[in-house]
Amino acid sequence: MSTDPNETNGADAGARTPAADAPPGGVAATAPSGVDAGAIASSLARTVPADFDPKGFVAALPNRPGVYRMFGADREILYVGKAKNLKNRVGSYFRADLLDPKTVAMVRQIADIEVTVTNSDTEALLLEYNLIKKHRPRYNVVLRDDRSFPYLYLTTSHEYPRLSFYRGTRRLPGRFFGPYPSSGAVRETLHQMQKLFRIRNCEDSYFANRSRPCLQHQIQRCSAPCVRAIEPADYAEDVRAVVRVLEGRNDEVAADLKARMDAAAEGLEFEKAAAIRDQLAALNRIQAAQVINADADTDCDVVAGVLAAGEHCVAVMFVRGGRNLGTTTFFPKAPQASPEEVLAAFVAQYYLRGAAPPEIVVDTAIEDADVLSAALAERAGHRVAIHVAQRGLKVRWLELARENAANALRMRAATHAGIEEQLDALGEALGLAEPPRRLECFDISHTRGESTVASCVVFGPEGPTKSDYRRFNVEGIEPGDDYGAMRHALERRYRRVKAGEAPIPDVLLIDGGPGQLAQAAAVLAELDVPVPAVVGVAKGADRRAGQERLFLVGQEVPLILPPDSRALHVIQRVRDEAHRFAIAGHRSRRAKARQASVLEEVPGLGPGRRRELLKQFGGLQGVLRAGVEDLARVRGIGHRLAEAIYGHLHPDA
Repeated sequence: MSTDPNETNGADAGARTPAADAPPGGVAATAPSGVDAGAIASSLARTVPADFDPKGFVAALPNRPGVYRMFGADREILYVGKAKNLKNRVGSYFRADLLDPKTVAMVRQIADIEVTVTNSDTEALLLEYNLIKKHRPRYNVVLRDDRSFPYLYLTTSHEYPRLSFYRGTRRLPGRFFGPYPSSGAVRETLHQMQKLFRIRNCEDSYFANRSRPCLQHQIQRCSAPCVRAIEPADYAEDVRAVVRVLEGRNDEVAADLKARMDAAAEGLEFEKAAAIRDQLAALNRIQAAQVINADADTDCDVVAGVLAAGEHCVAVMFVRGGRNLGTTTFFPKAPQASPEEVLAAFVAQYYLRGAAPPEIVVDTAIEDADVLSAALAERAGHRVAIHVAQRGLKVRWLELARENAANALRMRAATHAGIEEQLDALGEALGLAEPPRRLECFDISHTRGESTVASCVVFGPEGPTKSDYRRFNVEGIEPGDDYGAMRHALERRYRRVKAGEAPIPDVLLIDGGPGQLAQAAAVLAELDVPVPAVVGVAKGADRRAGQERLFLVGQEVPLILPPDSRALHVIQRVRDEAHRFAIAGHRSRRAKARQASVLEEVPGLGPGRRRELLKQFGGLQGVLRAGVEDLARVRGIGHRLAEAIYGHLHPDA
């Protein structure tokens, strides 16, 4: 949900009139039920008093729940907060006995406060979340990591359901299992399920066009439902077993497999009984390798925070079906905030943007946990409990989560120290007035001019900024023209930079020599984008690391740094990342182009008719040899469509 899309810096104050009954200082009207953020934000008052009077402002506030926003002199939003009672909460900031250094520093900068009254605590919580997400105020705890976690996804609409790796919205029909802390954990689980129950993971389009089993069947990881090598009822039995295993009900599956094995043996179906026996043995091996930490019906997240050297880290441990799936860490932006405040803000921001598990175990009590639980339950469609563990296994889980958070902070501090030193060295090597804070690097990848892709990667003091990475599919140039491809990518990127969609980098690295550097300099000059340093990074004579030559605009002689130079190390790291990102994009684009069938380009020829054609003629080569009359005899292919198919396959005929 978004808030007021027209909000700028207060320049539109005269264009809107606050509610007639709004007191000075900007108390807005009551928010409508349902928390329509746009409607709420549009009701926010815009009056900016010439001399802000905290005492008079607080006296005019209602004793109602709501959200308040504190502004600085330049209309910068300093802080967004929620309150059960606006008068009491806002008034607490202006007490004479205020001791918290963070709050004292913020209050000194307040030039105005705007308030939105809501109908309930839950509405206030959701509006606060939306405003923090949009404006990212300086004094709020801001969760910067916007990653999405991977799941296992089981389709339910297909006769032979597919189990696959999935990352994205969970609004699709089917079952989702997870989240998992990493893609590696998902893939490992997926491989185990394939070995155990031989469930397919191929795309539906691939499945629909198979005429014989694929390699997955040959290596015993798929039962080949695409060619009806397994009956739908037997496949459905395997799918039910997969669901129970992923839900942690392994014992039920083992008992069921044993019963099926005994029944097959009694029916003298010894080959079937042997296959089920092997399944049961594999399941027992997997169970032996896993540590079952809790009851099989336990689904919870364990959240713990640590503060060290002024930086916060929050660790989230995922427990699903009684199994610990692993831990992931976050580093909220939280200047001068206490660990308790960070944890409370993290739980609200993290779980309000996605579904919450039935139980969230935290290491410190959260203010208004009952309100947050109600809001999360409404979104998730089930009860959500937030509590502090007091004893037993969950206390040990919290200790483990704290240990992971502390370790992540130590590793981050060590990494940041190294990057800061490298950036300092790079600034000195390039003669910059200050160490660079943002580096961008471009690279081009193609195979003999096919499927050309350009990459742009971004690095800063915290390392790679992957949310700013970009790829560009290069079209409209001569195949193999690296100079043209580089110009194409740079023009697209820096038109957006000039429009203010991204900051100007301090250093622009180009993977290439003087030719590529000249393209970059020309594009920046044409667009009038002032990049302080533009560097072409060319490989040495035998293309070994440490022999790079650095070409700078206006310098004919390349700069050669010693192999142990910290400046060279950061250049190599950024250049290699751009190379990796470009190759990955190129391979993906090339694979898509090569996997596409020429029949898919025929208008009016859908998957069902393509399948009939391939079955009738034994493959694409047979279709290519067929005439119009032969094509027209295939079920579902009329004479007009047959002519269209033939004309598409034989354009010169």
